[in-house]
Amino acid sequence: MDGPLHASAAFEGQGSCIAEARDMAVGFLTRMRTEHGVAVSQRALELTRLVVSELVTNACKYAAGPILLDVRIAGELVEIQVWDCDPVLPMARAAEAGRVGQHGLEIVMAVCQGFEAMREPVGKRIIARLALKDDPLGHVTKRPVGHQATA
Repeated sequence: MDGPLHASAAFEGQGSCIAEARDMAVGFLTRMRTEHGVAVSQRALELTRLVVSELVTNACKYAAGPILLDVRIAGELVEIQVWDCDPVLPMARAAEAGRVGQHGLEIVMAVCQGFEAMREPVGKRIIARLALKDDPLGHVTKRPVGHQATA
């Protein structure tokens, strides 16, 4: 495994790109598991699908223009980066009984071991990190302190 283990794709921001982004991310992790022997749990595959879906959906919904997706292996984590052209950083909303929808960012932050949102010279970049494998007892690797959003 010489060199970085990552896959990248650009999308126009149309609705069909959400499914394409999910397929690209899960396909990448599946290839890493089968072709390179990277330990990737079924849970990591499913959470990657969920996180990519939520982040790309938000980019399609709130940013007009292209979306860049980068999925990489970073040690014991899968790192998902989504860039879009809207500079407004996402914020998880306060809990509201009866609220329907708009829970995506809350869900992403709950399942990730790391989350960052940062402005770029153009737009913003969201980075979510997920454990690639479960511990021997089947629990998810503990989340380090330090979810952050940076300006």
